[in-house]
Amino acid sequence: MDTPASQSLSTLTPFQRWVLAARPRTLPAAAAPVIVGTAAAIQAGAFRLGPALAALLAALLLQIGANLANDVFDYKKGVDTEERLGPVRVTQAGLLAPHQVLTGMWVTFGTAALLGVYLTLTAGWPVLVIGVLAILAAIAYTGGPFPYGYRGFGELFVFLFFGLAAVCGTFYVQARQLIPLAVWAAMPMGFLASAILVVNNLRDLETDRASGRKTLSVRFGRGWTRREYLVFVGAAYFAPLIMWLDGVASPWVLLTWLSLPLVPRLARSILTEKGRPLNQTLAGTGQLELVYGILFSIGIILG
Repeated sequence: MDTPASQSLSTLTPFQRWVLAARPRTLPAAAAPVIVGTAAAIQAGAFRLGPALAALLAALLLQIGANLANDVFDYKKGVDTEERLGPVRVTQAGLLAPHQVLTGMWVTFGTAALLGVYLTLTAGWPVLVIGVLAILAAIAYTGGPFPYGYRGFGELFVFLFFGLAAVCGTFYVQARQLIPLAVWAAMPMGFLASAILVVNNLRDLETDRASGRKTLSVRFGRGWTRREYLVFVGAAYFAPLIMWLDGVASPWVLLTWLSLPLVPRLARSILTEKGRPLNQTLAGTGQLELVYGILFSIGIILG
């Protein structure tokens, strides 16, 4: 007999099923580094509206494409089961067929690629390289013969693409160069994006271990993962102080510290919760990155 939850899922319209597949709650984490990169461009007097908007839309599409890829490839590899603790995956739940999700993934990445063509014409071949690598990384996280997300490299690639590539790439398509401010600004955004993945891996530690996934959480255990989260979040707040002391930015970047009241609740949850309750911590960490990114952007511009 269907449970109330499964009954409610079965009544979703096709549009609602695709929205569920896109996982809109993950999109602020994709938007935050683009906002910060654009703020750095404004501070450097290099802001360009067209490339900035294209970079934002491309980042959102890449995130949606990655979500669809994870959804269908985790299902195909048998990782997503009825014991899954995270939000509903549409392929595993039978809301969309695997071939539908794959088609949606390619359409999404294809649209992002079209924006990449515009940005390449605007800022040159480095943008093309970043775009191709970003799409390949999104697919290879759970797809292909050697999914790096199953082997403990998730945090590294998230830092590279949701931190360095996103912030520096957004700055580059507007300024056509890189400056220390943009590179430094990418660091805390990469740390917070990695912290989001850490929560995900901590929540799924037991199911990942059972399915053979070798995330860092599986390799080093729950206690180590909890410390990893705290280190990433702490590093995000330490970075603006270093930027100021090193003369890269003004003390206005310390506006990020106004988001510190959001941290204790998340830290308590990380240190005490496990399993499904960490879904709230995952969402809260995404919100933290967005709030931090907005405050960081304001501080960069005021500087």
